[in-house]
Amino acid sequence: MNRKPSNLRRAMGVVLSLFLTLSWFSPMQQTLRTLPDRLTLTAGQTQTFTLGGLTLSGEAVSVTASEDETLAAVGAVNIVSETSGTSELLLSLFGIPLRRVEVEVSPEKRLIPGGQALGVAMRTDGVLVVGVSEISDGVSPARDCGLQAGDVIRRVNGKAITTAEELTAIITGAGSQPLTIEYWRNNQAITATLTPQKDETTGAVRLGAWVRDSTAGVGTLSFYDPDTGKYAALGHAITDGDTGAVLSVSRGQILKASIVAVQKGQKGAPGELKGSFLREGEVMGDIRRNSILGIYGEMDEAASNPLYPDGLPIGLRSGVHTGAASILSSVDGTGIQEYAIEITRVNQQSSPAPKSMVIRVTDERLLEATGGIVQGMSGSPILQDGRIVGAVTHVFVSDPTQGYGLYVDWMLQEAESE
Repeated sequence: MNRKPSNLRRAMGVVLSLFLTLSWFSPMQQTLRTLPDRLTLTAGQTQTFTLGGLTLSGEAVSVTASEDETLAAVGAVNIVSETSGTSELLLSLFGIPLRRVEVEVSPEKRLIPGGQALGVAMRTDGVLVVGVSEISDGVSPARDCGLQAGDVIRRVNGKAITTAEELTAIITGAGSQPLTIEYWRNNQAITATLTPQKDETTGAVRLGAWVRDSTAGVGTLSFYDPDTGKYAALGHAITDGDTGAVLSVSRGQILKASIVAVQKGQKGAPGELKGSFLREGEVMGDIRRNSILGIYGEMDEAASNPLYPDGLPIGLRSGVHTGAASILSSVDGTGIQEYAIEITRVNQQSSPAPKSMVIRVTDERLLEATGGIVQGMSGSPILQDGRIVGAVTHVFVSDPTQGYGLYVDWMLQEAESE
């Protein structure tokens, strides 16, 4: 015979459920959940935490309390990384250790912040297929051999292909003879046989694919490293406009650019900076890498920034926080200007990835000039607490006043790997 639970047991169950729910959302639990296993800071950088009733202790790290040295129940503390090295922090409650956090402090690194407009001209490593087409009677040699939009043709009959003109010359010379092609898809090489087809309308021999071998556009310099001569820009990959494929680099250049017009951003319609650079052709450096985290290479001459001629220290991801910040960008003929923004969300990332933080433009001058973040501002350095902490990468299509930023940590890793 089943017995119904008593009112007392039912009440105790409700109280227990409520206690567990409140405990999960308590400051203490939030601290334990959100605190990473490892903090990476540079010398002099500060990280602030709300302890939520926990006690913090550690060696080789200066800990200062916002309330008193006993670290009151909801006290906030600043972890100040005074010297480089590795140490450990211990979070405890009533002397019982609950969480250990490794703290790695690197020597201070200074960079020259960017903000100036760049022209980007790049040739792909191989020939990018942007689409396949039929020649006659539904025949498409490219499609029949497996080619798809986004593939990159690198070799034909063993010969390296660098331009669309070279590919056309080989196709024309082969007539209707089968060709061995090597193309790349998702970083894997694929070999196939392609037999060109004669177009009865024009008499020309075709492979049945649209291809592209170069691209050009405008972006923003993120930083220049005076120790190595290397730079970072854009904060995102250069992709093909038709296929969305990340373009591999055969050779490329960054050039000095001037902004000649601005198309303001609106909800549902991202704006754009229109720049001029190909006519003057003043080369500033090369492009050696194009990745999801931006473009990287070496500059021919040291870059400068009139607002911060001595450069700024970097602020690694562990120290980036929500709140006031700024960006450097060139959106008109006045050169680099600093504009106020707010970092509204910080994402915990343990490995390189885009969309590290969410930012919102608050500066009325920039809102008036561009409507917020527009295409061409990608790469604009983000500053917080007197440090370079990242770069602008994307705009929210639904709200041009907001966008994403990328941690400077990841950009430095990409730059130094060259």
